[in-house]
Amino acid sequence: MSLELRRAALRVGAETHIHPTDLVCEPGSFNILLGTTLAGKTTLMKLMAGLEKPTSGEVWFGGRNVTGVSVRRRNVSMVYQQFINYPNMTVFENIASPLRVARMAETEIKRRVGTMAELLKLSPMLERRPAELSGGQQQRTAMARALVKDADLVLLDEPLANLDFKLREELRDELPRLFAGRECIVVYATTEPVEALLFGGFTACLHEGRVTQFGPTGETYRAPVDLVSAQVFSDPPINVATVTKAGAEFRLGKMVGWHAEGPLAGLADGTYTVGVRPHHVSPEEAGGQPVPVEGKVLVTELSGSESVIHFTMRGETWVSQSHGIHPFPVGSEQRLYADMSQALFFDAAGRRITA
Repeated sequence: MSLELRRAALRVGAETHIHPTDLVCEPGSFNILLGTTLAGKTTLMKLMAGLEKPTSGEVWFGGRNVTGVSVRRRNVSMVYQQFINYPNMTVFENIASPLRVARMAETEIKRRVGTMAELLKLSPMLERRPAELSGGQQQRTAMARALVKDADLVLLDEPLANLDFKLREELRDELPRLFAGRECIVVYATTEPVEALLFGGFTACLHEGRVTQFGPTGETYRAPVDLVSAQVFSDPPINVATVTKAGAEFRLGKMVGWHAEGPLAGLADGTYTVGVRPHHVSPEEAGGQPVPVEGKVLVTELSGSESVIHFTMRGETWVSQSHGIHPFPVGSEQRLYADMSQALFFDAAGRRITA
């Protein structure tokens, strides 16, 4: 059963929280809503679940218009970043509660709760109450209660944000496998591009209540349709600058120039925006078309075998993310190299140039 938004929008007074949105999530798919805080991820999920009714447009599920159908009449589970549990019930009873409402056999309830508790590392805590748990354990209990229901639509609103690093990493690996082979639709909201890439599936980029792009996650990352989508799907932020093309050469200011190659050679002369992801900016010459960029170092972050360098370049703050330890002093002038063979080019309207 597919989930389809047909020009679904939500306005509150004079404010538009969700602009008219067309989106189709197929059965068995893992779908990611990627965007910053207040981009509209939670609101869009509420429209999908029936917790909010669109002020215009429709929501269809399984070929049926469910726009006015109450969430209680839908087989939907939702997990929020802030955990919600029944304080007077044990962990076992919290997890089992939706199965009891469905009048499931006691043997099946025990089996499902046991499996879910094992997955979420809750087995030793099944007889405790929420007040006896840590915040992370309470969030895992809330997740287990939602996942054990075997709903047609599972909505996960940044559910790992309050968990410790190790468990978060484990669940990132486990979640896609947990839903593998099921026909349910999973929608997962996150602010982290890396998390989207780890999960795969399909990603919708959200910005100020608009879905700017939706498609297979790898394709959405590699081929953003516009600058906004590229910015949403980049962490650290994508480096942006204005460049001019004259004849066979691109120029970034007066000092930096490079040869226009491939399809870019056929672009009309004029002004464009270039975007270079931080891992294509390095202290060393690397890649297919390294172009020197110079700037003053603002911050140097050294982590294991990786260096992240924030520097100013022609009034803009750029970021380099590279392997190796490069302890550049703050305030020093440094030369780095941007691989323009990996750069993204955008026209005056912000659309990515593909040929």
